Amino acid sequence: MANLTLVQAVNDGMKSAMRQDDEVLVFGEDVGLKGGVFLATEGIQEEFGPDRCFDTPLSEDGIVGTAIGMAMNGLKPVAEIQFQDFIFPAFDQIVSEAAKLRYRSGGQYTAPMVIRTPYGGGIRGGLYHSQSGEAYFCHTPGLKVVIPSTPYDAKGLLCASIADPDPVLFLEPKALYRSIKEEVPEDYYTVDLSTTRIVREGKDVTVFCYGAMVPMAEKAAAKAAESGIETQIVDLRTLLPLDEEAVLEYAKRTGRVVVLHEAPRFCGFGGEISAMIAENAIEYMEAPIVRVTGFDTPFPNTLEHHYIPDDRRVLDAIERVFNF
Repeated sequence: MANLTLVQAVNDGMKSAMRQDDEVLVFGEDVGLKGGVFLATEGIQEEFGPDRCFDTPLSEDGIVGTAIGMAMNGLKPVAEIQFQDFIFPAFDQIVSEAAKLRYRSGGQYTAPMVIRTPYGGGIRGGLYHSQSGEAYFCHTPGLKVVIPSTPYDAKGLLCASIADPDPVLFLEPKALYRSIKEEVPEDYYTVDLSTTRIVREGKDVTVFCYGAMVPMAEKAAAKAAESGIETQIVDLRTLLPLDEEAVLEYAKRTGRVVVLHEAPRFCGFGGEISAMIAENAIEYMEAPIVRVTGFDTPFPNTLEHHYIPDDRRVLDAIERVFNF
C-alpha cells in the first residue's frame, strides 16, 4: 500500500492501466515531460515513452476528436483537458460524436475513451478556472460521468473508466488534489462504475454529495452530531449512469434529504436527485428536500469562499430538514 494524495492516485491509476494494456495512451496539453499543470501525468512519458504519452496543440476539439478516432480503431485514449472550463470547444465532439457512436452505428462501433479534467473551485482560479459543469454532460445519453472524492476511488474509478467500452468524462476535484491522503493499493484494481459509497452512517438525515463536497458534508455531519443529529452521507461517485435504486433506498432510510454540490443551483444535478426522490419516494419523506449549492452567478475570485458551500451552510440545511 502507498500513502497517496488524490492527484498521485490519478497518476498511479494511469500508469497501472498503461502497464496492464499496451493500447492505453495519454495525451493533452503539457502532459509529457512537464507532467501537466497539476503534475497528474508526471513521470508517465519517462516510463512509457513519447509514443504513449505526448503533448498536443492547444486545441480541445482536436484533442477529443483525435481521441474518438483512436478509440474507434482499437486504442484506449486517455485525453486530458487542462481545466474543465476549457472543455467547451470540444463540447460538440463529446456530446454529438463520442456519446452517440454506439447508438448511431447500431453497436458496430464504440468509443472506449476517457476525458480527464480537473473541475471546481478551491484554488482561487476565478471564473475561467473554477467551473463545475457536470450537469451539461449528465444530460447526454451514451456518456458516463465519474467524480472521485478519495485517492482510493480516484485510482479504482479511473482504471474502471479506462477499461469501460464507452466514453467516460472523469472529473477530478482539484480542491482535493493535495488536501487528503489515503492508503492506496499499488497493484491494478477497479472500483465499479455506477456504484455509491456510504461515507458515514446515520439514521436522521441523508446528505447526497460528490467530489469536493464530500469532506464538507463530513465536517457538517460532525457538528450536527454534537446536537444529537445522526447524518448519513452518500458519495454518488458516478453521476451518469446513476445508481438510482441506491439513491432511493438511502433517501427512504431517513426520510430527510439534503443534496449538496458546488455547481450553480438552477438546473444543477441536485435538481435531478430531488425530482427522482419526489417522484418515487415522496411517501417516505418527512421534510422537504433541501439543496445546498453554489450560486447562480459566474464563479467569483475574491468571494470564492462565499460561493462554495461550506460546513455552516450544510449544517443549516441538515438542521432545517431534521427540525421540520
